[in-house]
Amino acid sequence: METAYIALGSNLPSPVGTPSQTLDAAILRLAELGRVIARSSYYATEPVGYADQPMFLNAAVALETTLEPLPLLDRLLAIEQSFGRERGIPNGPRTLDLDLLLYGDRILNSAGLQLPHPRMTERAFVLVPMVEIAPERIHPCAGRSMQQLLQDLSH
Repeated sequence: METAYIALGSNLPSPVGTPSQTLDAAILRLAELGRVIARSSYYATEPVGYADQPMFLNAAVALETTLEPLPLLDRLLAIEQSFGRERGIPNGPRTLDLDLLLYGDRILNSAGLQLPHPRMTERAFVLVPMVEIAPERIHPCAGRSMQQLLQDLSH
């Protein structure tokens, strides 16, 4: 078993309902891939990049899983699609976004997946929920805890 950290985001209704209902349902689906050992609160955040869209709800979960990173990513993408995810405008509105942030201490640079997630240290909407569930978790490349990374970002 390895612990994977996954960021969740939604700002459009999905087939299951509102963004909060979508995140609730997505977490249930993630539990089918292993065992959810921690989940953050939901945080309302301003959109980043493309501003002309609704506010986001963001969260993070810690998932114990036996799936390796690439098969796990494939399952995350399939869950996104099942909730009506369409990839249009970069950083645009979406029914569901699932990002694999960390997978144990694994560092991976492949065409389809980078671990740790390359922009997680730049995004408060990722770090705030991560600090809630794993404040002392060390980023394998930065060598700093989630709490320290969030403090760095706010300075």
